[in-house]
Amino acid sequence: MFDWKNLFSGSKQLVGLDIGSSSLKLAEIQGETGKYVLGRFSQFPLEEGVIAEGVPVEHEKLVASIKALFKESGCSRKNIVTSLSGHSVIIKKVNLPTMEEAEMRDLIRDEAGKYLPFDNMQEVNFDFQIVGPSEFNPNQLDVILVAAKKDIITTYTEIIREAGLQALVMDVDPFALETLYEENYDPEENEVDVLVNIGASITNINVIKNGASLFTRDFTIAGNAVTESVKDRLGLPSMADAEKVKLEGYGDDAATKASSRESLHLYAEPICMEIERSVEYFRSTSGEMNIRNVILSGGCARIPGLAGDLSQRLSIETQIIDPFKKIAYNKKAFTPETIEQIAPVAAVSIGLALRRLGDK
Repeated sequence: MFDWKNLFSGSKQLVGLDIGSSSLKLAEIQGETGKYVLGRFSQFPLEEGVIAEGVPVEHEKLVASIKALFKESGCSRKNIVTSLSGHSVIIKKVNLPTMEEAEMRDLIRDEAGKYLPFDNMQEVNFDFQIVGPSEFNPNQLDVILVAAKKDIITTYTEIIREAGLQALVMDVDPFALETLYEENYDPEENEVDVLVNIGASITNINVIKNGASLFTRDFTIAGNAVTESVKDRLGLPSMADAEKVKLEGYGDDAATKASSRESLHLYAEPICMEIERSVEYFRSTSGEMNIRNVILSGGCARIPGLAGDLSQRLSIETQIIDPFKKIAYNKKAFTPETIEQIAPVAAVSIGLALRRLGDK
């Protein structure tokens, strides 16, 4: 059963493995709530095309890359949490009549066509989380549905098994970030925060209120599009060169490079426009106008000026996510400078590593 919150029972600590389209990220967390410590974090690049639209294409290369990541990191744990993202998973908020969870599962399975874009639910694993009573109808419940095709889940679990590991929990990226957010941030009752994760090929948006997801959206304008724009406009020889410029600026001297950094956020204009549209759509359909923060994660969050640009566009305070507000880190393994650099990139993998078997 694909269960993004409660797949097994127990309390064994797991390794978070974030399988992105351009890189793998591994995070290992020790301790317990209130005393968590990041003990290990590693990244490993993936060749272009190994994963396409959230689905593994080059199985053997992905297996080899996962093995290499674990070897380079020195991680000996075999039980992991990983996640799905983008086209491989459907997340939808629906309103259903008030009923017991068992009845609701049967209703969703029997009437799936009303709620999910699948013709045959025998080919799909799904789960749901009851958010609470509907604000507009006291006889209904707000429910978050999560579904993925069994063959995609099987593909990931087989690849992980071939790498010598066992996936005990399969999460989804927006909710991994939600786990991280809940551990580190203390919103007051009825305050709304918007979590935005800008990956290489997918941007995830998750709107949170009172510990529950109100709205999610994925779109395929993300970091790679920014890198391609930088490469084309500046005539750079490779995507690797463009990636470096995207985060550091360009020029032969320090003054020119510093000046160029001030305009780097302009290359992310298409992403900013989609984020703005998403937030305005949420505001108009929910009536929620009191959004406290937009919190950015993913590699593109580090683009100079991006947070400030979004803050001005949305009239909402925008900041880069800090996974270490309440999570300590091994000071023998990481410097403060390294922690600051990896924070937005490591966010999903740390959120995954915070999962425990049987949590809710």
